[in-house]
Amino acid sequence: MSLKSYIITRIILALPMILILLIMIFFILRIIPGDPVLAILGGKAPIEVIEAKRHELGLDKPIVVQFLDYLKDVAKGDLGVSTLTNRPVWSEIKDRFPATLELTIFSFIFALIIGIFWGAEAAWRKDKSLDISARVYSIFIYAVPVFWLGLMLQLLFGIYLRWLPVGGRLSPRVSLDIKTGLLLLDSILNWNWEAFWDVLKHLLLPGITLGLVISSIFLRMVRNNTVLMLSKDFVKAAKARGLKPKVILYGHAVRNAFVPIFTIMGMQFALLLAGAVLTETTFSWPGIGSYLVLKIKYRDFPAIQGTIIFFAIFVVIISIIIDIVNALVDPRVRY
Repeated sequence: MSLKSYIITRIILALPMILILLIMIFFILRIIPGDPVLAILGGKAPIEVIEAKRHELGLDKPIVVQFLDYLKDVAKGDLGVSTLTNRPVWSEIKDRFPATLELTIFSFIFALIIGIFWGAEAAWRKDKSLDISARVYSIFIYAVPVFWLGLMLQLLFGIYLRWLPVGGRLSPRVSLDIKTGLLLLDSILNWNWEAFWDVLKHLLLPGITLGLVISSIFLRMVRNNTVLMLSKDFVKAAKARGLKPKVILYGHAVRNAFVPIFTIMGMQFALLLAGAVLTETTFSWPGIGSYLVLKIKYRDFPAIQGTIIFFAIFVVIISIIIDIVNALVDPRVRY
């Protein structure tokens, strides 16, 4: 099967997966305790007002009719209207997603730097102190809850040392003309360096928190695969030719170890979005994760369903991109 046929097949197979997810979310939301009308109006609203609001939202219809109506709207690309803000869900997701994307990219780069360099050096010095410390670190940091780690960093760098802000994306005193929603990029496009440093300071704590947690996976993957590559004959041949250790390690061992790591990295990038839910809540980061938490609190069914569908489509896109990159990096890969 060619790569093009494989991608088309993956897209077709993703459709029933997204449909099953949509069905599960739709019915689970209506089974669990909590009334979206009471969440909006409060428990003391007159019964007539509650019933009128229920009729306005279409919640007085049979649940199967509600589902079919929603399915028809989704098929037309309409994720519905938020019951809390009365705005289109897609518009709200578009407003929030750049903040999450910026946080995810920063965390991913931070995790890659730790994972690649520490993992490679640990593999080169197998069973030495650097290798042992890398293994202990990866186990410890993976076991630490991301929200607890975030709170500790907030206490240390935000409260006691007062080096970094503990929440938000931009200080109120700093103005910035927002074009893309990615504030670091916007500050560069505007040549606004005051805003750039302010955005970067706001990004450091949540980005490092999320990056530290995910770095443990990269570190172990790079370390283990590099150890395997260092035992191969082509590495022994490189040593026999007298190549420098850094060239052997990064130019031969790590480079060849990266092929199986690409898949894990891609999936971790998608999973960072899930980790961003807790991180954004901890740091009051106005992204899609904190948006989802807010909508769950107020039982905003269309917004919750729309956000989860958006997550699912994003994961599918990332997995397809990984397959394409794998095929380009390693010509031996065939589908």
